[in-house]
Amino acid sequence: MAWRRWSLWPVLIVLVVSMLVTLVWLAGRYEASQVQGRVERDVADAVADIRLGLGRDMQSLQALQSSAGPASAAAPPEAWSDAARQLLRERRELVRIESRDRSLRLLSGIDSPYRPPPLRSESERLSSIEESLTCATARRTGTPMYSPSYFMRRQDGLGFEVVELCVPVQRGLQPAGYVVATFALQEILSDLVGPNIIRHQDISFTEPDGTRLAARHGSTRRGTRLFTAHQLLDLPGTALVLRMDSWHGAPSVFPNVLTALVTFMSIALVSVLVLLSKDNRRRLQAEHDLAEALAFRKAMEDSLVTGLRARDLQGRITYINPAFCKMVGFDSHELLGHDGDLPYWPPERAEENRRRQAYRISGDAPPPPQEGVESVFMRRDGTRFPVLIIEAPLINAQGLHTGWMGAFLDLSEQRRIEELSRASAERLQATARLATVGEMASLLSHELNQPLAAISSYATGSLNLLSHENARGAAPDQGTVQDISMAMNRIAEQAERAGRVIRSVNDFVRRRDQSREAITPRAVIDAVMPLIGLQARKLNVEVRIRVDAGLPPVLCDRTMVEQVLLNLARNGMQAMAQMPIPQRILEIGARPAVPDARGDWLEFRVCDRGPGIAPDVEAQLFTPFFTTKSEGMGLGLSLCRTVIEQHGGQLGHAPQPGAGTVFFFTLPAGKKG
Repeated sequence: MAWRRWSLWPVLIVLVVSMLVTLVWLAGRYEASQVQGRVERDVADAVADIRLGLGRDMQSLQALQSSAGPASAAAPPEAWSDAARQLLRERRELVRIESRDRSLRLLSGIDSPYRPPPLRSESERLSSIEESLTCATARRTGTPMYSPSYFMRRQDGLGFEVVELCVPVQRGLQPAGYVVATFALQEILSDLVGPNIIRHQDISFTEPDGTRLAARHGSTRRGTRLFTAHQLLDLPGTALVLRMDSWHGAPSVFPNVLTALVTFMSIALVSVLVLLSKDNRRRLQAEHDLAEALAFRKAMEDSLVTGLRARDLQGRITYINPAFCKMVGFDSHELLGHDGDLPYWPPERAEENRRRQAYRISGDAPPPPQEGVESVFMRRDGTRFPVLIIEAPLINAQGLHTGWMGAFLDLSEQRRIEELSRASAERLQATARLATVGEMASLLSHELNQPLAAISSYATGSLNLLSHENARGAAPDQGTVQDISMAMNRIAEQAERAGRVIRSVNDFVRRRDQSREAITPRAVIDAVMPLIGLQARKLNVEVRIRVDAGLPPVLCDRTMVEQVLLNLARNGMQAMAQMPIPQRILEIGARPAVPDARGDWLEFRVCDRGPGIAPDVEAQLFTPFFTTKSEGMGLGLSLCRTVIEQHGGQLGHAPQPGAGTVFFFTLPAGKKG
């Protein structure tokens, strides 16, 4: 028996050691689970703190744009700037607050006083695709949206990761602009997370692949074992992964196992009971907190007007909110768990929706676009309505893809407004076409007036000569025949000119490329001198021509440029109608213009000695249909400027030294023959 008792000692020792090792292992596992649970609760509390802080900042930004109003393009309101500076002093996580108009043009921007201003030009901000997409989504949904994170440089050569919040500004039912706030991820961790949570832990924002974007370190590490927890911070428009690392030492084994086994077992039993009691209370508290969080989320989701639908990786519907049920007209119990053809799919689009769902579930589909995909759904009563579908992957706390979350917007009202806008646009286009027809008719009547007047004058002169010869009762002499022949030639020339005017005006109104030719400045002036001479004789005006020698030809549409020169000469002669006859002198000339980077140019000048142009008339001189003449249409100078600008030149005017006005225009010089 003694041998047997002695032989049982090794077994007993092995059993005791095994029990102790088991107890120590179990205690270590329990301690590790408690530490892991505490880290997970801490990271959940940190996410809640960040959500609360960002929500408070969003309310402050909305109050900022509603109370002070966004800055205007003309003069940024001081009230908005003061309110923005005060908000930046109170919220260290805010780096910059900007006010932007509907096209994202910067109106006013205030930087945080706690850090150097970011090194980022305005052109870089306007070219940011993430910012444009974020603000476009915010404008479409009517809610603030966050942008993906990006790295912002500072003037000191360093930088930091930031996200931007785009808050749309509404004026009635129309978008008036945006308030864009930039948040520093580092300051979010420092200021929005409670200090009691991260006193002995490291917390950081990471990308899904584990790359750290920003981090905050706790006190000196104590221990060699790392406990890590992840939590998804889902923000409107983007999502970040919050990671928390905690360092702890491994459980230590009691040194005198054999002598303290009974004490250890007793203490261990009592300790286990105490720990179980505390753990039970903590679990009850955690369940209560979880129930409160679920109730809050349920109330928030039920209040949305946007339809929400969640699907698992097999395509089964796992969640829908009341807004989605109201949108399609089906109850939740009719849709939950459904994985085949959905009842709100129109039969004519069932195959298309089936292929799209299979493609999405297969896992080969690329990430869905942030702006969404348009489709058509069917209500219970059979009516079709357009919807905008925005889907995003569902990622759990461990970073695993568990399904798809979709948001659905009813576009029926938007389509109705677009149809009204389209009808209005068509009416405007019809009105514009009628206006173009009227402009062409006015232009033709204005430009044909000169050649038709010349034809009438030559015809009247010919008739007078013939009447005089008939009164004499003799055959016309050679001089009379030559005069009548010259008049007929002039009539033919002016008729041909009228035809060229019609063709040129037609090309001008239809914006065709006119045929241009090289012609000498003297030839341009000589071509219109017969018409200018006719009116000059009627108004007793002396016409002087001054053309510099050796000028190169000009490259232009001859008919239209001659008409410009004729209109300017006629205006100059009419301006001197009330002046004494000796002062009625009209000068027409051409000379080299100042060469510029585009090549050599020639300048044509028409100078009169009239009373000049009044300041109130000068402000509207080139306005279409503005005229100071009782019989004028107000199109002459406007059309002249358009013709010259189509040639690449400029038309202007200046006071004439002494008295009168000089009108000048430039034309490109061609190559000398």
